[in-house]
Amino acid sequence: MLRGEMYVPNDTDNAAEFGRVQEMLAGFNDSAPGAWDERDALLRLMLRQVGEDVVVRPPFYCEYGAISIGDRTFIHVDVVMLDVMPIVIGAACQIAPRVQLLTATHPVDPDARRRGWEYGRPIAIADNVWLGGGVIVCPGVSIGEDTVVGAGAVVTRNLPAGVVAAGTPARVLREIGERDQVDLSVLGT
Repeated sequence: MLRGEMYVPNDTDNAAEFGRVQEMLAGFNDSAPGAWDERDALLRLMLRQVGEDVVVRPPFYCEYGAISIGDRTFIHVDVVMLDVMPIVIGAACQIAPRVQLLTATHPVDPDARRRGWEYGRPIAIADNVWLGGGVIVCPGVSIGEDTVVGAGAVVTRNLPAGVVAAGTPARVLREIGERDQVDLSVLGT
């Protein structure tokens, strides 16, 4: 499965790993609102890598824990990560509510699909990416550094660095440039 090969999901090893992660995920999602340290510890046991100062707000959903999250990334409520292949999220990313990162897919061949075969493609999100509310990122997609994806977009193809993209399917609307710069000196930072 993690090599991107076709598989049938009722494999014993897959089921055991899925069960292990789901037990921890239940604890994560049922934790008290102020239990930041408890949730952080569970994330570090569940996922492949969790950077410093990462915030993931419950409820959060994943399958196998094949997820890496870079430093200072914020993941809002109700995010779904179907991680039958690795999902790599860079540093300082902003992931809005109800975003879906979907590595799992199925064959177009109806006979193979009927027999339960599936496969996956990894997702890579570079540093400082902002995914707006309800964005769906499809299997095998990479999103470049500093890119902003508008709310509700469905990302079916790779997006380059430093652009604003939106729509269904998502398309590049423009490059991020001077007009987007904020004078941080007036904010006291």
